[in-house]
Amino acid sequence: MKLYFSPGACSLSPHIILRELGEKFDLVKVDLGAKKTQTGDDYIKVNAKGYVPALEMGNGEVLTEGPAIVQYLADSKKGSGLIPEAGTMARYRAIEWLNFITSELHKGLGSLFGKTLNEEARKSAIDKLKGRFAYLDKHLAQNKYLLGNAFSVADAYCWTVLSWTKSLGIDLSGWKNLSEYLSRVSQRPAVKDAMKAEGLAA
Repeated sequence: MKLYFSPGACSLSPHIILRELGEKFDLVKVDLGAKKTQTGDDYIKVNAKGYVPALEMGNGEVLTEGPAIVQYLADSKKGSGLIPEAGTMARYRAIEWLNFITSELHKGLGSLFGKTLNEEARKSAIDKLKGRFAYLDKHLAQNKYLLGNAFSVADAYCWTVLSWTKSLGIDLSGWKNLSEYLSRVSQRPAVKDAMKAEGLAA
C-alpha cells in the first residue's frame, strides 16, 4: 500500500491507523501547492481532487477521503479493535463521530488557514469551534476516548485535526478533559512514530 500525505495534514489520521495496525506501507509526500509527489509525478493522476489523503492499494485501486480510508483500514484487519463491527449500533456511533469531526472540527479549523479570512470571520469561526470543544470536553469527562475506553479511528482523526490548534494560536487549556485526552493520544507509540516519519517530531 501507498499513503499519499502532506506533513501534519488530515492524512496524518490514516497514517496513525496504518501504524496502529502494524501494516507495511510506503509514504509518498505530496506538495499540495504544486500538486506533485516527492518524485515529481502529477498527483492529480492519483487523486483528481488534488488533496490528501489517498491510499493506493496493491491492486492499484485508490481510495480517498480520510474517514473512508480509516474505516477501510480498520476493517481490513479483523479484530483490530479500532472500529466496531459493521452493522452494530456501536459502528454507527463511530460513523457519527467521524462525521462530527469532518463537519464541525475539520471544516472549521481548516477554514482558519485561509489567508483571505478577515478578523471578524475568524472570530466567528473560533466562537463556533469553542462550542464544539465544550461538547467534546463534556463527553470526555465520562469517556477515556470518543467511543469509550478504547482508542479508535475516530480518535486518530480527532487528535489530528485538533493538533492544528497549536499553529493556529488557539489555546485549549481551558477545556481540561479535552486537553488531557489530546495528551493521552499523543503518547501512543503509533502517533509518535507517525509524527517522526512526517518530520513533525524529533
